[in-house]
Amino acid sequence: MRVYQTNEIKNIALLGSAGSGKTTLAESMIFGSGIIKRRGTVEAKNTVSDYFPVEHEYGYSVFPTVFHVEWNNKKLNIIDCPGSDDFIGGAITALNVTDQAVILINGQYGPEVGTQNNFRYTEKLHKPVIFLVNQLDSDKCDFDNIINNMKAIYGSKCVQIQYPVSTGSNFGAIVDVLLMKMYTWGPEGGMPTIVDIPESEMEKAMELHKILVEAAAENDETLMEKFFEEETLSEDELREGIRKGLVTRSIFPVFCVCAGKDMGVRRLMEFLGNVVPFVSEMPKLHNTRGEEITPDTNGPESVYFFKTGLEPHIGEVSYFKVMSGKIKAGDDLTNADRGSKERIGQIYVCAGANRIPVDELVAGDIGCTVKLKDVKTGNTLNGKDCEWKFDFIKYPNPKFSRAIKAENTADTEKLMAALLRMHQEDPTWLVEQSKELRQTIVRGQGEFHLRTLKWRLENNEKLNVKFEPTRIPYRETITKMARAEYRHKKQSGGAGQFGEVHLIIEPYAEGMP
Repeated sequence: MRVYQTNEIKNIALLGSAGSGKTTLAESMIFGSGIIKRRGTVEAKNTVSDYFPVEHEYGYSVFPTVFHVEWNNKKLNIIDCPGSDDFIGGAITALNVTDQAVILINGQYGPEVGTQNNFRYTEKLHKPVIFLVNQLDSDKCDFDNIINNMKAIYGSKCVQIQYPVSTGSNFGAIVDVLLMKMYTWGPEGGMPTIVDIPESEMEKAMELHKILVEAAAENDETLMEKFFEEETLSEDELREGIRKGLVTRSIFPVFCVCAGKDMGVRRLMEFLGNVVPFVSEMPKLHNTRGEEITPDTNGPESVYFFKTGLEPHIGEVSYFKVMSGKIKAGDDLTNADRGSKERIGQIYVCAGANRIPVDELVAGDIGCTVKLKDVKTGNTLNGKDCEWKFDFIKYPNPKFSRAIKAENTADTEKLMAALLRMHQEDPTWLVEQSKELRQTIVRGQGEFHLRTLKWRLENNEKLNVKFEPTRIPYRETITKMARAEYRHKKQSGGAGQFGEVHLIIEPYAEGMP
């Protein structure tokens, strides 16, 4: 695999509600790019993206999965994120290290609660958004109603790039109003046939094309002037206008796809490669000192570790983003957070559980390595004369807690070690040893989140554990001033006893002498 430069790399987060088809889409993208020769399915438990046993057990994603595709001389680093709100930590991690969000919408249901939660995080982090309506072959799909709902929620910034000629069992053709062509597929999907738009669809296509041209022109003064003069834009000018609109979040393109039948996936990857902003075009990140860091290949070497995976027979797999400079196997770096020295072994680009060795990765790229001595999630490794640290990922507070204990008290130490390792995998799993309550408390985003933790302890670590309600730390306090007196008087034949106590109590407030 060749070394891609910063201006050839695009980092994308794949988001959506549970069941929207992200893992299936990821499988089709990896298949379309030639990394795998056969597409797996969620039902068969053989997809590239969901490869952990717990994901096979529950039938949907638990951890964010990093993979890449090479398309039209571009490298697309894509992170497939869990759809359940209990695993929102994976989506937050992905959004912080990528530059573009693709939000899938289930064609059967339209925008869901999870869709809106994901959108709020993109809004908070100022990330561009592309909407992708999936499962158009479902008989429950009503595409026009979905578009109306999206515009009611997200406004006129939702602009259609494509629309299906029909949905349900007859789905097999998409009209693309950017290229002004129609894509058609046979029953098995795969490579499309590109034809001219038929007369029956031309009026609708022209109307949507005009809306797209106006939306693209609004993002650049030069394009706006040309639009006023000629009332149209060329294909390249449309792409340029859409790219600038994505960066400023003033346009949310809407695409169509049927990931399960591999329809529309290649056209999506073409758009991601040609139109989505490059790493170098996005707003710059800041280090902990507030300095703006440019992803410069010739800059100082700095690598941020955003994710740790624990895999059988391998141990810790550390995923990183190159913030500046370039990283090579054998580099000696310093851990800015822990002060230790670290030598990088082989570096890889990722495709789920598959890892492809590479010679080097440059600023803006994403990869992984194994067998590091002392690197944890959130650490930064720097080259000589560089002391940068990064701390830009902020996770939500836990919403659910349980006390946990090993059924065999001899396993207590082993349990704590396993919980700390799992916190490295998912920082939204929090562990606390409460001396006051005399319990080990685990906190997470929901009941399913903690149930997943318990499943992994019992099946991966072979530890029998049980959850208990957390004890309530009952406390009493003084609420008002009170006064009391007591006189002690005792005569027993020798020296007598006498004492008098005057007691005043009152509430204490911060700042009182």
